[in-house]
Amino acid sequence: MGSVRLINIGRLYGLTGNNAVKVGNDLAEVATLDNAYLDFSDGRITGFGLMEAIPLDGKLMYDVEGGIVYPSYVDCHTHLVFAKNREDEFVDRINGLTYQEIANRGGGILNSVEKLRNMSEEELYADATARLHSLIRLGTGAIEIKSGYGLNKDAELKMLRVIKRLKENSPIPIKATFLGAHAFPKEYANDHEGYVQNLINEVLPTVVEEGLADYIDAFCEAGYFTVEQTRKVVEAGLKHGLKSRLHVNQFESFGAVQMAAEHQAISVEHLEVMTDADINTLAASNMFGVALPACSFFLKIPYTPSRKLIEAGVPLVLASDYNPGSSPTGNLNFVMSLACIYMQLLPTEALNALTINAANALEIAEDVGSIAIGKRGNVVVCKGIKSINSIPYQFGDNLIDDVFVNGELFTL
Repeated sequence: MGSVRLINIGRLYGLTGNNAVKVGNDLAEVATLDNAYLDFSDGRITGFGLMEAIPLDGKLMYDVEGGIVYPSYVDCHTHLVFAKNREDEFVDRINGLTYQEIANRGGGILNSVEKLRNMSEEELYADATARLHSLIRLGTGAIEIKSGYGLNKDAELKMLRVIKRLKENSPIPIKATFLGAHAFPKEYANDHEGYVQNLINEVLPTVVEEGLADYIDAFCEAGYFTVEQTRKVVEAGLKHGLKSRLHVNQFESFGAVQMAAEHQAISVEHLEVMTDADINTLAASNMFGVALPACSFFLKIPYTPSRKLIEAGVPLVLASDYNPGSSPTGNLNFVMSLACIYMQLLPTEALNALTINAANALEIAEDVGSIAIGKRGNVVVCKGIKSINSIPYQFGDNLIDDVFVNGELFTL
């Protein structure tokens, strides 16, 4: 890796002297520098400042032409590894079926499970790599990826091994989450407790032994995993050193947030249906609240009440929920637009929720999420605009000209 200098930056966003989580009124605050330069060396940020004070040292120059530069997004909730899309179910929904009705007919997650079990690891890896590169070009500079479309030992391990290969070969940081508790497979349709015990006693030990996961997750929701079943999964994960990040409150509220807080989960994610008690519990905990507005948009369900969470002091994060069934996009520019249009977030609040807060939620804020000396040179360049406000405002356009990954122009 060489040395590169970005010059003539009209506005450089996301400067920070620390990695503090943004909450409350601070969520809207983004430190900026106008008429700036930004230096990379050996993959890291090594300096920045005003153009009038630019060093004369012969670095390779990249001209931003008066546009903006900001930290690459961090996507802390995705299902990037999957077999095929579910466009037929999309048509079913147009014809009036709900997400739950499609699942009850054998569609939904179980549809993805059947397809994934029949695909080879090599096919899954090739498809996921192509998706990952597309997301990087859209500004994603770090990502979390869940399993959960295998739902038996062999297929879950296959997914997690694909994610491990992506981690080893990807230019951006990746965190892996074991989501064996995503749904109940057909072979355990009448023995839910048996499946939970299988996950805990048969699958999880191998996941840990092979170092395949950084976190554990469960879909705690009506028709999926109960609070008590999720508790067992979370406690089993903790025994093996895996902290939890949990799907909760997508369709109903029935105590999942409280259980997550009791077990010191890193985050609770979805949160479309939140009671005052849920919000108070979340605010009193150390958990991140992760909103997934693209899922709300696609399924036409409520959006996370983000203003209430912000006012309560909850550290808010935005993520894509990229998956073939309920959020078939990983475009975080669109997620930013949805958050501003439907959740009343300011563009700067959305930017913080997609960068420094998301990096903290993945426990990688020392590496990504802001512009700071020593962090990875992962940034987004938009030459044709003057303000971050344009990203959510021009929701149908891709305003990104280039992305830099580890201080180098990404060209894959």
